[in-house]
Amino acid sequence: VSTLPEYTRKRFGGRRIQMYLAVLSLILYIFTKISVNLFSGAIFIQQALKVSNLYVCIIFMLVLTAVCTMVGGLAAVIYTDTLQFFVMIGGSLFVVIKGFQEVGGYNELQVKYLTAIPEILVENKTCGLPRVDSWRMLRDADPTISDLPWPAFLLGQIPASLWYWCTDQMMVQRAMAAKSLSHAQGGTLFAGYFKILPMFIIILPGMISRVLFPNEVGCADPEECFKSCGSRVSCSNSAYPRLVLEYLPTGMRGVMLSVMLSAIMSNLTSIFNSASTLFTMDIWSYYRPKAKSREQLLVGRLFIVVLVGISILWIPIIEQSQGGQLFVYIQGAFWGLMIGFVIGMVRMALDFYYHEPACYEDDDRPLFIKN
Repeated sequence: VSTLPEYTRKRFGGRRIQMYLAVLSLILYIFTKISVNLFSGAIFIQQALKVSNLYVCIIFMLVLTAVCTMVGGLAAVIYTDTLQFFVMIGGSLFVVIKGFQEVGGYNELQVKYLTAIPEILVENKTCGLPRVDSWRMLRDADPTISDLPWPAFLLGQIPASLWYWCTDQMMVQRAMAAKSLSHAQGGTLFAGYFKILPMFIIILPGMISRVLFPNEVGCADPEECFKSCGSRVSCSNSAYPRLVLEYLPTGMRGVMLSVMLSAIMSNLTSIFNSASTLFTMDIWSYYRPKAKSREQLLVGRLFIVVLVGISILWIPIIEQSQGGQLFVYIQGAFWGLMIGFVIGMVRMALDFYYHEPACYEDDDRPLFIKN
């Protein structure tokens, strides 16, 4: 068994479930993985190297990633991921320690975050203000006052996490490639323990950056945001890069640039390899059951090129909606079975029609869209 769709066919029988899962996974890779990874990595490179054109950064990343994936395959992905893991963890921990030194520790961060207000606010006096429930993970159930109601978090995030960590080909392929069952189980447990770290190496540095750069990261006025990061919607995407570039010594900036590139390349190589395997083994083999290994290898590499092209076309939509909830809506559009799929697609279509207003603008959208 080389892919999850192949496993479902052998477990439940029939080709339809295999084909459906393979196509659905490829759609998800394009809309919720590749384009978002490219965009986030390009933002960091753009700020670090002072490159004005976002797409130059994207092409730079794609060339590096495509070479690693198409030449090395899954073996190259696993070996490079193992090496990059230590670089990413070490560099990220250094950023966290440096950030806490600047704000005065965790207790000071809790106090200062709620007072990290930009100097220039807009008329309604709420844009740019930190949420009073910022330190609560399970927030009020009322969707009119909470940005993430706890019922939605529990009922929505748990199924999404089960799908991502337990049934996504990008994750499962490593277990399938293990030497034995014990190796697969040990690797899974090892990764599970380190899953605790994102709270400390991703979330907290973002909050530290808001404290240190309230006028830039927490900007409320669209003109000020545009001056700071080139976006009139929000500059929250620049929080981590700004923290790295402003507070780390020169040598560590280079290390952290390599850390960020490692993280992006790690994700992209895994996605490209998974997508190539899904298309070749589950879709192409269905129409060409007697295809030789050389043909499958060539088809897989060509499909990566097509996949990258489609993802680049989707990036302008991600860029236009940065700082909003588009990525959440995209996930909601696919993360269910048939009923959830239909409701999510309708919700996403309505969001494209009724554009989310900026924080300083009145929200005149229908009530069921606002909430």
